[in-house]
Amino acid sequence: MKSILAVAVVTTLAAGSAAADDIKVINDKAAFPEGPAFIDGKLYYVEYGGNTIDVWDGKTNTVLWKSDGCGPSAVLPLGSGDFVVTCYDNGTIARVSRDGKTVATYDKAKDGGTLQGPNDFAADGKGGVYFSASGPWESGPIVGKVFHLTDDGTITEVANDLHYANGVVLGADGKRLFVNESEAGRVISFAVGDDGSLSDRRLFVRVAKVDEKSGIDAYPDGIKLGPDGNFYIGQYSMGRIVVVDPEGKFVKAIDVPSATAPNMAFSPDGKTLYVMSVDDTANAPYWGKVYEVPLQ
Repeated sequence: MKSILAVAVVTTLAAGSAAADDIKVINDKAAFPEGPAFIDGKLYYVEYGGNTIDVWDGKTNTVLWKSDGCGPSAVLPLGSGDFVVTCYDNGTIARVSRDGKTVATYDKAKDGGTLQGPNDFAADGKGGVYFSASGPWESGPIVGKVFHLTDDGTITEVANDLHYANGVVLGADGKRLFVNESEAGRVISFAVGDDGSLSDRRLFVRVAKVDEKSGIDAYPDGIKLGPDGNFYIGQYSMGRIVVVDPEGKFVKAIDVPSATAPNMAFSPDGKTLYVMSVDDTANAPYWGKVYEVPLQ
């Protein structure tokens, strides 16, 4: 999730991207698709504007779960097998069974702190997840946070003072957590402690600096670790995914013919990238598409 910005549609494909004819649309009318993950061979993603979890089985899209007022931004499984969903609009984490039933709702950390704008997830490799809480859809306040959620429902604040915390992902060795600060146009990282705590905050990359075509208004949204070991950074400022290596050096960019490319997921075989996009960024329910992009 991110500030609702008016942006132009980008149709030019960058070097290293799939050819335009190779890009397939698997959902041509999705209401702000976001937060995807491949689970048991199927693509799960949310529609923020539709308040749903959707499932793509390779042939059709179906709705697994719907909760009006949630404003879902991401979905991911816990170690128990239940899904967790970030409900950006009502400040909660919903726990959903595999058959689409809401089994629990979490709205506070263990210290009593509330969750403002829960946004994106990253598995911690131990059955729990990290999730960002962005704060309000405004550029001024620097109140974003990162929380850790265990499988038993315990939520702990592990980082704060982030300028709209958004996409989160663990590095390949699990030793650092990477977090997008959307309003700052950058990705930072933290050392991960054995207890899940975060420390040693560092700048990883400024998107506009590593990729001039993204421009000074680059707005990093989701971030994923690719099968090639590189980091894929989605943007809400344009339909462009910037790929950098583990040292933060530019590798390539992947463009889709939509106004935004906020988040993505890789197929289990690593050969295909599924890109979430929004075309109408100004009007609810923010219609967009889900793309299937072959990787080269």
